[in-house]
Amino acid sequence: MTPLTVSWQGHRDLRIALLLCPALAIMLAGCEPTAEANPSPVRPVRTVTAERGHVGEQVVLTGQINAEKESALAFRIGGRIIERLADVGDRVEPDQVLAKLDPQDELNTLRSAQAALTAAQGQLVEASNNFDRQQQLLERGFTTKVLFDQAQQGLRTAQSRVDDAQAQLQLAQDRVSYTQLKANVSGSITARGAEAGEVVQPGQMIFQVARQDGRDAVFDVPAQVLRSAPADPRIVVTLTDDPSITAMGRVRQVDPQADPVTRTFRVRVSLIDPPEAMRLGATVSGRLQLEATPAISIPASALSSYNNHPAVWIVDPSTMTVSMRNIEVQRFDPGTVVVAQGLEGGEIIVTAGIQALYPGRKVRLLGSTS
Repeated sequence: MTPLTVSWQGHRDLRIALLLCPALAIMLAGCEPTAEANPSPVRPVRTVTAERGHVGEQVVLTGQINAEKESALAFRIGGRIIERLADVGDRVEPDQVLAKLDPQDELNTLRSAQAALTAAQGQLVEASNNFDRQQQLLERGFTTKVLFDQAQQGLRTAQSRVDDAQAQLQLAQDRVSYTQLKANVSGSITARGAEAGEVVQPGQMIFQVARQDGRDAVFDVPAQVLRSAPADPRIVVTLTDDPSITAMGRVRQVDPQADPVTRTFRVRVSLIDPPEAMRLGATVSGRLQLEATPAISIPASALSSYNNHPAVWIVDPSTMTVSMRNIEVQRFDPGTVVVAQGLEGGEIIVTAGIQALYPGRKVRLLGSTS
């Protein structure tokens, strides 16, 4: 029994040793020092140097072309319109008849005034002859001073009646002429307020005429733009549907009170030699360059985010490594960003290749501009 037992025990120990050898080898291998990790390659980037300069904001507003001066044409008297001789879009000239009222009542008044003048003139002739006779008789002593004074007073009264009748006749003639509505300026009709057959009141707008001697571009401007605008700004006005058509303009009028709904101010810009394509009612864009202020402007591609705030990557020229810095953006312009705080000027800012950067990474400058 003993030899067999020893043999089986030795066989079991051998099997255990064979099983433990691979595990021991793995444990010994884990205790060996690891090779040093390969360093990240140097990242090529493009940069700019931040410089403080004068940056002016450009404001673009939308408006429309209006006439510099508009006239509202109306009848001086009331009545029924019997004829309308013009329409919206027609060009008119001074003294051109645009509409007519029924003149029958005014013609009757005119005839009455003419008759009253004729009667007054007859009374004046009679009073004048009576005065001449009394004057001759008084010189010869055949009449009294009282009768002469009465004749003189009668002559003055008759003359006054003639003067009054002439004034009434003039008024009647004027009222007849008021039955015709005539243009008083050269221009184009932009609105119509009544039709033939309507009874209109004195002063009621019948036609709106835009004078042809000037055009304005009208804009609704926010208050903050008015405060920051220069004293005498020059504004570039372009047609919205054709930006190649432009004209220069100067501010002619600013409404003293803001619109109660939009809280903007109506600004009229007088156009200097506007092209014919800038017709009345056309939609235009006005560009205003605000006064330049000291600021730092960087390309928009340099902008990133850090701690949920705008940031940029800064290159340390001594170690050629990058770090991130938060900035405060003053405004966004097309293609650029104006920085309010966070940069002092002179910093090297990464503009291209920021996607693979992390703090402390070494970079190589492909090209820098200042």
